[in-house]
Formats: sequence, C-alpha cells, structure tokens
Amino acid sequence: PRRLGLDLVRLRGGIDLDEKAKISEPAVSAFEVKGRVDYDKLVRDWGSQRMNATLIERIERLTGRQAHHLIRRGFFFSHRDLDKVLDAYEKGEPFYLYTGRGPSSQSLHVGHLVPFLLTQWLQEAFKVPVIIQMTDDEKFL
Repeated sequence: PRRLGLDLVRLRGGIDLDEKAKISEPAVSAFEVKGRVDYDKLVRDWGSQRMNATLIERIERLTGRQAHHLIRRGFFFSHRDLDKVLDAYEKGEPFYLYTGRGPSSQSLHVGHLVPFLLTQWLQEAFKVPVIIQMTDDEKFL
C-alpha cells in the first residue's frame, strides 16, 4: 500500500475577551492561537483547501457512513490531499493513514485526543491501517 499524505486542519483556542485588548495581531502556530482567526488566510498560507459540502458528501457516499461530527460541524475546516485519498479509495488502491503527535508537554493531554478520534473514524470508515508516530523532538526542549 502507498502512503497518502492527509492533513486535516483544526485549531484550538480562540480569543479570551479579557485578553482581547492586549492582542495587537492575530497569531496561529503549532503552539498557540490568539486573536481573531482569518481562516481564509490560513488556507492560503498553509496551502490547504477548504472542506466543503461536495467533499463531505463524497466521503459519505464512498464510505456509506455519515461524516464525523467534527467534520460536519466545521471543526476540521480544511485539508491537504483528501481528494487524492478519496480518489485512491474509489479506485480500490490500497493506502494507509499516517499521523503523529509532537507532545507539547511532558505527556499527552486531552488536546491530543481530538485528532486521534478523527483518525480512528477515518481508519474505520476506510478500513485501512494507521501508523502513529510519536516524536521526541525540540518542541519540548
């Protein structure tokens, strides 16, 4: 099976009203979200594509399952290469899911659970293996 890169983008956080006056410019990184988020700018800057009704309907048609509620509710708002994953699935080409986490603290926490829940749903919906890499890198240094 070939590896197909699939990035579904989500954001955590938002703006705390008490902090609003202190924020001069929005910032989104792997470590924080502050200010009002311009999702269209993120899609452009990160080279992703917006999730849309057509794509969600295609997921549901191909898998025979209702799309995950976090996709339907827009929590995961963009993707990279999901269309290629769906093309491969439609053609019966084998593939696997590859994901990973770079712990932002000494241990995993509830914030890491959300992407794992969606990955589990994708694994079950597409009936494919999943590989999870846990990095031990400079994020925690």
